[in-house]
Amino acid sequence: MKTIVSGIQPTGELNIGTYLGSIRNFVALQKSHPDHHFFLFIADTHALTVPQDPVQLRKAIKSLAAMYVACGINLEQTSLFVQSEITAHQEMDVLLQSFAYMGELERMTQYKDKAQKQTEGIRASLFTYPVLMAGDILLYDAEYVPVGDDQKQHLELTRTIAERVNHQVGDFFTVPKPLIPELTARVMSLQNPDQKMSKSDPNVKSKILLTDSEAIIKKRIRSAVTDSDGIIEYNPASKKGLSNLIQIYAALEETTPEQVVETFKEANYQTFKEALGEIIATHLAPIQARYERLMNSNELTEILDRGKADAETLAIKKVQRFKKKLGLGFKR
Repeated sequence: MKTIVSGIQPTGELNIGTYLGSIRNFVALQKSHPDHHFFLFIADTHALTVPQDPVQLRKAIKSLAAMYVACGINLEQTSLFVQSEITAHQEMDVLLQSFAYMGELERMTQYKDKAQKQTEGIRASLFTYPVLMAGDILLYDAEYVPVGDDQKQHLELTRTIAERVNHQVGDFFTVPKPLIPELTARVMSLQNPDQKMSKSDPNVKSKILLTDSEAIIKKRIRSAVTDSDGIIEYNPASKKGLSNLIQIYAALEETTPEQVVETFKEANYQTFKEALGEIIATHLAPIQARYERLMNSNELTEILDRGKADAETLAIKKVQRFKKKLGLGFKR
């Protein structure tokens, strides 16, 4: 079985930027790889690299799983599960610690960046995060792993660890290849177009959440930063705010920024913003309806239980075989 593995952390609420830059691409990826099975997990163990409120974390896990299903992942092609519910992930993490070197982990730029921002109380799990990630991937013999710029270095370490193990115990792990998505919409903050739209941004006006009402969506778009010249033009260098809105419109309508400009060349900013707000609300309406049904029924539980059963069968066998390869345990 050909497999693709991907994990998502249940931290923060999903916004339109995450949807256009990640979730919708995942759905497209499934369509372009019909012969692959996808193991998609909610990476709740990864979330513990920083303090979490237990009640809020559980809510976020459920919400994130429901939103991915609502956005259209192919459930016949996907095993969707919660990482911590399969203990083989933690076991594989412990085993792979012996195949990762301190120097390699110290060079991880994501660790260095986060450690600089968090000057005290840095958790060891933040330092060893890439090893857990390697275990997540290698458990399922992933052929491909979809990665963005911030995860390329981690995947390279995963490949290094897999090759290191294979050199010691023979051909055991599939060495995964990165699956770099085609150029996708990079949605910027509605209030500061120099920064990417972030689910962690405390300014609520900077983003549109996938659960926002039509009224809130239109209000946020109306208050989005543009400029004062009133000319509908796509120029990311000199008209960053307006160009960001044009790109959102183009991505949702599956067209080009140039075609959007042509459509609104005689319009003013207010008219364009009203049209964009309407398009976003219309696009999200069926997703929100599906999301609410999932959050208020047993369907999501059934989906996650089925995904867990599929993944756990493979994961447990892989860990048991790895332990045997390493000479662990008492032979009876």
